[in-house]
Amino acid sequence: MNEQTTSALIAPGARRPRGLRGTAVKSHTVSGQDPTSTTEHKAVSERAAIWLWLSIAAALLAAAGSVIALAVDRIYAGLTPSFLPQALAQDVANLAFVSPALLLLAALALRGSLRAYLLWLGVLTFTVYNYVIYAFSIPFGPLFLLWVAVLGMCAYSLIGGVTMVDHMAVAARFSRRRPVIVAAWVLIVTAILFGLLWLSQDVPALLAGKTPQSLIDMGLPTNPVHILDLGFFLPAVIVTGVLLLARRPLAYTLALSFLVFLVLTGLPILLTPVVQAARRETAAWGAAIPIGTLTVTLLVVVGWLLSTMRTHEEPAAAPGWRDRSRSQCRW
Repeated sequence: MNEQTTSALIAPGARRPRGLRGTAVKSHTVSGQDPTSTTEHKAVSERAAIWLWLSIAAALLAAAGSVIALAVDRIYAGLTPSFLPQALAQDVANLAFVSPALLLLAALALRGSLRAYLLWLGVLTFTVYNYVIYAFSIPFGPLFLLWVAVLGMCAYSLIGGVTMVDHMAVAARFSRRRPVIVAAWVLIVTAILFGLLWLSQDVPALLAGKTPQSLIDMGLPTNPVHILDLGFFLPAVIVTGVLLLARRPLAYTLALSFLVFLVLTGLPILLTPVVQAARRETAAWGAAIPIGTLTVTLLVVVGWLLSTMRTHEEPAAAPGWRDRSRSQCRW
């Protein structure tokens, strides 16, 4: 149905809904019903605006904190020589990529872009992950309360943002099955590989009754990345991939988010040797090629998935999806 037909079906003088624009599935006439009968299915509730604005405030606060951390030496004065470049690289990534992405995507989502909304959830996921590390691993200092505030604001925005989504409506936007299957396996394989990598460091140390050298170098009692990845994020990524293969609607919402999360986790790793070189330290370039290759691969998959999303739901859903989804999908 074209825009003129849709407009004609709206009662004269009726006001269009305000709030998130463009996230509603375009109204269409249902076969076999009165032609004046219309249905409208919103992918994202208008109430999501509060979480988008909260994330904008968090992004501004995070950017300010990164500027201060990069400008004031005493913020990271308690870090070891091994940990310091990683913290600085994370601040560079926050300031150059993460905070701007959060601001831009939130603004586009407020204007009605579903693609931007799903990507925004991914940036929020990474920010929550990142600021858990800040709050629990960096010695207490002037930015502690700022980091806690960003963590809380982004965590609430993420939870609230996911609850505002109609997952069935999101799933209906994906017009092709092959990119979805590829994305599912990329999520599963990437998570398994990272899990095996972390276990290859932790298990031998446990069996030998020793502390891993990386923890000694960073001056930490445990590795927060391993805790978050093995305990929470990697299992969630695997489950999302499996649910995506099973065509569960929730997985369509989470898949892009976790792909973006994995992309962003690679940025600090790639920036750390750059920071080391800038500080005239020995730069550890060993991880640059594999992590860089993985990051590019993930970006390609993200772009492929986005290109298959319809701007508005069409009367006919993707072949074979609608019947199965309505009969089997509950998430």
